[in-house]
Amino acid sequence: MISIRGMALMRGGNVLLQHSDITIFPGHHVGVVGRNGTGKSSLFALMRGELQVEQGECDVPKQWRIASVKQETPGLEQAALDYVLDGDTELRALEDQLKQAEAQDDGHAIGRLHDQLATIGAYEAPARAASLLAGLGFSDEQFQQPVKAFSGGWRMRLNLAQALIARADLLLLDEPTNHLDVDAIFWLEDWLQRFPGTLLLISHDRDFLDAVCQQIVHIEQQTATSYNGNYSSFERQYAEQIAQQQAQFEKEQAQRKHLQKYIDRFRYKASKARQAQSRIKALERLTASAPLVANSQFQFGFRDPEQLPNPLLTLDDVQAGYGDTVILRSIKFNLVPGSRIGLLGRNGAGKSTLVKLLAGELQPQQGTLQLNSGIKLGYFAQHQLELLDSQATPLQHIQRLDGQATEQQLRDFLGSFGFSGDQATRQVAPMSGGEKARLVLAIIVYQKPNLLLLDEPTNHLDSVMREALVYALQDFAGAMVIVSHDRHLLRTTVDEFFLVANAQVQPFDGDLDSYHEWLQNQQKARSESQENPSSPKVDRKTEKREAAARRQQLKPFKDAVAKYEKEVHKCEQALAEINTELADNSVYDAENKSRLTELLQQQASLQQALTQAEEQWMEAEEALQVEEANS
Repeated sequence: MISIRGMALMRGGNVLLQHSDITIFPGHHVGVVGRNGTGKSSLFALMRGELQVEQGECDVPKQWRIASVKQETPGLEQAALDYVLDGDTELRALEDQLKQAEAQDDGHAIGRLHDQLATIGAYEAPARAASLLAGLGFSDEQFQQPVKAFSGGWRMRLNLAQALIARADLLLLDEPTNHLDVDAIFWLEDWLQRFPGTLLLISHDRDFLDAVCQQIVHIEQQTATSYNGNYSSFERQYAEQIAQQQAQFEKEQAQRKHLQKYIDRFRYKASKARQAQSRIKALERLTASAPLVANSQFQFGFRDPEQLPNPLLTLDDVQAGYGDTVILRSIKFNLVPGSRIGLLGRNGAGKSTLVKLLAGELQPQQGTLQLNSGIKLGYFAQHQLELLDSQATPLQHIQRLDGQATEQQLRDFLGSFGFSGDQATRQVAPMSGGEKARLVLAIIVYQKPNLLLLDEPTNHLDSVMREALVYALQDFAGAMVIVSHDRHLLRTTVDEFFLVANAQVQPFDGDLDSYHEWLQNQQKARSESQENPSSPKVDRKTEKREAAARRQQLKPFKDAVAKYEKEVHKCEQALAEINTELADNSVYDAENKSRLTELLQQQASLQQALTQAEEQWMEAEEALQVEEANS
């Protein structure tokens, strides 16, 4: 077992943990939670032997094999399937020994090594790797593609598969769902539930933690505390502690009343019975977190829109895509005040394409997209974090929106998003991804939108800010369309789902549980089809000819992906050089003022170029995936 006793842990001169005592038994699945920057990832580094405790003890059994997800993936020529197999270090070690024995013509060693390989199931390893890749969303054709052909998010999936195939006694997963869609998250959830070893999981996805973990380690105020049960159980226990420690009973009751009011809005709508029942269950669990929200530094709400035109927008037989590539066809629906739509579908199916179309970043290839003249859009996407003015402060960003408000009024507003005191006048440049995401949300909220388009809004947010966002969205009076892998956010804010698949956007009759069942049925049908193929066999010459034709058809799409990937890496390299120079304190001396100005201008220009190149790369990837699916 893992035993932590009286432990103190420091990093970079900062005390992260002290006086902490935790016991983790073999086979337990443990969620590690806490606000960003509290030391969760440092705890993992300690488990891997990369850090040492300042005092106390942290004992991990020496014989345990530890696996974790790499954070970087070089652009390798190696096939994806082989790259994943590298995660099974025992397999690779035996294979290397076998090659040496064969080179030395050592028959005794060759026989012994073949027995060892058979014992560890080496001959089934490629099938295991293929199963992992398929579960994480890779197509059969992608198994043999080189690692360098994949974008950053897909390379992280390869790293995750590499960690999962390892013969680990202890598996360390740090935000494994960040680069996954809902389909892959459902699969990973099922896989981890069957994992027999010890699991430590850092995540802000409460549904994922609930399904996978039986113990929660909460890090707060430099102390790690263990709680038995899943995340919902932890919230109840923690909420009771807060209620006992702080005189916030009335505020807590107000939060509960708000949540109950939200439940009642949907309880009696027969037309949405299935969704309503799912929402009621989720929100009844959520009431346990009311004291957490009440105790949070983040307390904001969407301001009432100045007008609510009906309909806000109309799509009639719209076709969308990039250049000559069609991603979505025959889109037809209206958005009216009160519409709360969640988009389902695998990565690359076109969810972000649809959001860009609604946001006006993409023009219809055909059909009609009609916007009401009174529409006021609030659009959140990951690339917008980099569009912030890196040299401006949060206060300056909001002042640009409203020259009439007093500084104190704007400071009060920013305080509800966690930008209090000096944080409101700190430049954006050194901010973390979570801080930038909060600022983008603050800018959106201040403008009183009547249509919200949210594309993965929780990616950089910790659990406390996620709960504050859920609470705010529940009271939003306008329409909203959400793309998110955070199922808790979808369950508690969305009324209806649309499925984006096969170039179509269609209403989905059901909730997230229904979608999980639908995915399982789809997978079962595919498996049965592979086991009992009904189509006649094709001769080898025809297969080769068709494969060559497919490669030729996909070549321009792959060339576009490679082009933009190269631009991204070029920008990243140049930015890294500039950031290295900016990290030198001497550049901030008075005599180097002109050089500092030049560096900051170059940094802003390169950041803008990087954002554009990443957007083009993602669009090219999406176009390639659609073409592969249709070919």
